[in-house]
Amino acid sequence: MDLPKRKTTRLKGYDYGAPGAYFVTICTHNRKCILSNIVGEGLCALPKNTVTSIGKEIEKSIQYINGNYIGISIDKYVIMPNHIHLIVILEDSGGDGTPPLQNVIGQLKSYTTNKFGNTLWQRSYHDHIIRGEKDYQKIWEYIDTNPLKWELDCFYTSETGQ
Repeated sequence: MDLPKRKTTRLKGYDYGAPGAYFVTICTHNRKCILSNIVGEGLCALPKNTVTSIGKEIEKSIQYINGNYIGISIDKYVIMPNHIHLIVILEDSGGDGTPPLQNVIGQLKSYTTNKFGNTLWQRSYHDHIIRGEKDYQKIWEYIDTNPLKWELDCFYTSETGQ
């Protein structure tokens, strides 16, 4: 039996090790809401995003990347109930071997999955090559306001992971 071929989501011919900014979205396995909880706090209150214990470990892993990888930084991120958004910056490291984007994301997913001992993430991830300051600002704002618009999010589910 022939298995269906997965369509690549990567831009053909693009060097994902090249210096630049990338917007990355990673979803949990089966889009389970295990990373945070977004709830309103009373009448007309803004939703509050509270990370779970798993979400806190994801946050530590992101901070570890920022503090320990030369030429790589996570410039902005948000941990949503069933996915995370990141702006990943790959700098020109002068030939010291900055890993390509897929290695950075692969290491983040692998480390956190091993820490929790089960499948944490869905296969692959979505990326967008940020093309200029206007694109960057639009994505930054999207990340900032994503928890406020959770019920309108394409990944929204009313399920809670706790």
